[in-house]
Amino acid sequence: MVSAFALTVLISAATFVRYVLHGDLYGYEEWVKLIAFWLYFSGAAIGAYNGTHVSADLVNAYVPEGFLKRFLVFLKCFITVSVMALYVWYGYDFFMFGFMGPLGTRIAIPMTTIWRIPLWTSYLGIFLGFIFMLYYFAVELFVSAKVLFLGGKP
Repeated sequence: MVSAFALTVLISAATFVRYVLHGDLYGYEEWVKLIAFWLYFSGAAIGAYNGTHVSADLVNAYVPEGFLKRFLVFLKCFITVSVMALYVWYGYDFFMFGFMGPLGTRIAIPMTTIWRIPLWTSYLGIFLGFIFMLYYFAVELFVSAKVLFLGGKP
């Protein structure tokens, strides 16, 4: 909520300054990107928690109840966790690149052009979002494995 409110205020202020005052809110895009990364990836983690990610889940729509459906749901969850684990791996590398710099020595840390905000502040939002998504997808995988092997409905 805080990120969404901050983005709304920041973009509205930039619009007001540009079109009403005919000025420029110099460098506001850097703050917008930083806040947006945190907003989007925390929202993705919340979507994983709620199970509301957009998906074309034809299995639930067309496959009748039974072992095949439970297996396909388990397979979907397994693939999702596997891909998410890969994203966490690359998200870690991405964060460490921004945190340690291209040489890995904390020299020449990538920063924004105008406000000199270290880019790792944005990359951390991505990495943490991936970690939380992996956790919640792993919980869903555990539940689907339990349903597959013990039967019943999730």
